[in-house]
Amino acid sequence: MTAAKDISPSRDAMADPDVQSANARADKASEAGPTEKASLARKPASVQAAGRSTPHESARAQVAGAATYIDDIPEVRGTLHAAPILSTVAHGKLLGVDTTAALAMPGVRDVILARDIPGDPVLGNFSHDEPVFAQDTVQHIGQVIGVVVADTVMQARRAARKIVCRIEPLPALLTVHDALKAESYVLPPVFVKRGDAASALKNAPHTLRGTLEVGGQEHFYLEGQVAYVVPQEQQQWLVYSSTQHPGEIQHWVSHALDIANHAVRVECRRMGGGFGGKETQSGQMAVWAAVAAHKLHCPVKLRLDRDDDFMVTGKRHPFAYEYDVGFDDTGRLSGLKLTMAVNCGFSADLSGPVADRAVFHADNAYFLEDVEIASYRCKTNTQSNTAFRGFGGPQGMIVIETIMGDIARTLGLDPLEVRKRNLYGIGERDVTHYQMKVEDNILNPLLSKLEQTAQYRRRREAISTWNKRNPVIKRGIAITPVKFGISFTATLFNQAGALVHVYTDGSVQVNHGGTEMGQGLNTKVAQIVADELGVPFGQVLATASDTSKVPNASATAASAGTDLNGRAAQYAARNVRDNLAQFVAGLDRCGAGAVRFEGGEVITPAGARPFTEVVKLAYANRIQLWSDGFYRTPKIHYDKTTLTGRPFYYFAYGAACTEVAIDTLTGESRVLKVDILHDVGTSINPAIDIGQIEGGFIQGMGWLTTEQLVWNDKGLLTTHAPSTYKIPATGDVPEHFKVDLWPEPNREDNVFGSKAVGEPPLMLAISVYEALRDAVASAAQPGECVLLEAPATAEHVLAALGRVER
Repeated sequence: MTAAKDISPSRDAMADPDVQSANARADKASEAGPTEKASLARKPASVQAAGRSTPHESARAQVAGAATYIDDIPEVRGTLHAAPILSTVAHGKLLGVDTTAALAMPGVRDVILARDIPGDPVLGNFSHDEPVFAQDTVQHIGQVIGVVVADTVMQARRAARKIVCRIEPLPALLTVHDALKAESYVLPPVFVKRGDAASALKNAPHTLRGTLEVGGQEHFYLEGQVAYVVPQEQQQWLVYSSTQHPGEIQHWVSHALDIANHAVRVECRRMGGGFGGKETQSGQMAVWAAVAAHKLHCPVKLRLDRDDDFMVTGKRHPFAYEYDVGFDDTGRLSGLKLTMAVNCGFSADLSGPVADRAVFHADNAYFLEDVEIASYRCKTNTQSNTAFRGFGGPQGMIVIETIMGDIARTLGLDPLEVRKRNLYGIGERDVTHYQMKVEDNILNPLLSKLEQTAQYRRRREAISTWNKRNPVIKRGIAITPVKFGISFTATLFNQAGALVHVYTDGSVQVNHGGTEMGQGLNTKVAQIVADELGVPFGQVLATASDTSKVPNASATAASAGTDLNGRAAQYAARNVRDNLAQFVAGLDRCGAGAVRFEGGEVITPAGARPFTEVVKLAYANRIQLWSDGFYRTPKIHYDKTTLTGRPFYYFAYGAACTEVAIDTLTGESRVLKVDILHDVGTSINPAIDIGQIEGGFIQGMGWLTTEQLVWNDKGLLTTHAPSTYKIPATGDVPEHFKVDLWPEPNREDNVFGSKAVGEPPLMLAISVYEALRDAVASAAQPGECVLLEAPATAEHVLAALGRVER
């Protein structure tokens, strides 16, 4: 997707009156659809914080440049800086490390290698298969062998380039296909089966066999990986880390230093983006800095530059697929065999749960009656791939959406009709292939509503007319749904804690185990607490994530940040409120249930008192004004060995209608129009939720169009900078980009009736990919399938056009 050639609908190339008329009707219809007003609060907005589009709690500070990130923290006197020593070989024996030249450079204090680790030389993760520093072997280009420590950042980085590593090359596995042939896995394969797929395929009126490859994605957070470790008294350590999981940082650092967890305190006020890339992989930065700080007895900061960040850290997992599918004359599936080969990189990291979630989401919105799924977790000599927004869900969904599009083109049917025909229904068609019942299904009405408001039928007719008249610029349109499960698939992580403190002036502080990475978690939590206590939003302050306040907190991931931490904070605030209610009830001689907290007042049948006055009176009477809260997600359970059960508390739904244009001479493409209808339950903050939907969609669009990771035949990642790796820019955002919210609360008992919104919108961008395939198909013979590799770069679009034209 590039901007080199102008193919937008407002230019001459797209100036077709039928198309413009259809687009105008779609604009008018979408304005009349559900809006953010449908998600407003159930109480008057004047007295309720939740349900309102309150600005992000750090927005003003961020705009003014006054918001503090890890690299902005004032450095303690004597702070040194570390830079990584990287392997230049994809696989080999590490015979020695010559540090002579580096140690002779100005400002260089030491070189830290595996021998300097006081504790376990292997990281303290679940799989226990990744060394802190490379020891006997190197496993990928960019693997960290050690760090150079110097007085300044640039002195450390320059010296790191002078380290000479003697490495004897070994054969390297660089692709998932190589790993499959060699049976090279980081974890054993997993198989899930329901019914009899072989018989269903044998008896199906129609069958298709196909392959697909989908690339990875670099997180490209605005703030790179960074950690700052400061020694404290009595062998204690303070770690500032840009991380989604402070508790894991605490565990990994204590593991590497061979000390107790309580001797390590980890703090994170905010991140400049995470997207999953700082769930586990921020841990390495903290451990490397901590080992250096331990040896040199001084504070050490480690901040990767962008090139090193690309080379060191893992990406979204690339997938390769093979499938056999059977279906009837209407496009209804009757059998599916699916193989998913996951490129995990050199270690397991989070590849197991990522691959599991891809299996869970291989159905997306569709009932799979007779199905066999094989998932291979392949080990290659590349960066260890990790969590990325969607966590395997996008890779599971895209293959079933590709299959739906192939079926429709084979039969000459509208792809939307084929999709609707296969949706989950009721009765026997409401149970997933992993045996979870879909109890909150809104797929059919949601899709039908978007079909209407986006004027899909009229626009599809107009596009067909356009394509018949125009041999060069072809257009396509697609509607794809999303059904995304919400909860950690690792059940133990579905818990959270929080603290709420009310001070004697009536101000409120809330602390929870979640982390703020720009997604508005602290804003939503503060809104929830404000409503529980009946005080204005501005009276509540959310503080930094800190392992000394809330221990053992789960990662802020799986889209569960607000669900878990918001509910825990609500319970903590409720405990304080109940203490105050009982106190006031005693004063006014009424039942505690008759006491109300709203509008900054505490109201009883006898009258109203300002909240601040009640707090002062309560303190004077020794009433507890702080409390903790704890929440664990109910109903969830599943068998890890068979991948069956109920891994998710509920599903979040959505659908997107996307219109695109492609240039058949160059392969260039452009997204022209996007209409989204998304389910966030009762929105706690509509503005933040809509921002998450927009951002998630654009990030997903980048994954499927421009963001191509390329390794050469030596295993070197050649797209390791903004000059060669292209994330979407402002010019790639379509002028017509409408987002509406589905007007229904969560059917499960979730905080404020809301639903998670972090990850599900990314998968709405699969509609871009399917619309591009629809455009390519307009140049194909009837009944021909379209093989389009993702990301759908200009080269890949041109290759797809070449295949169908042949």
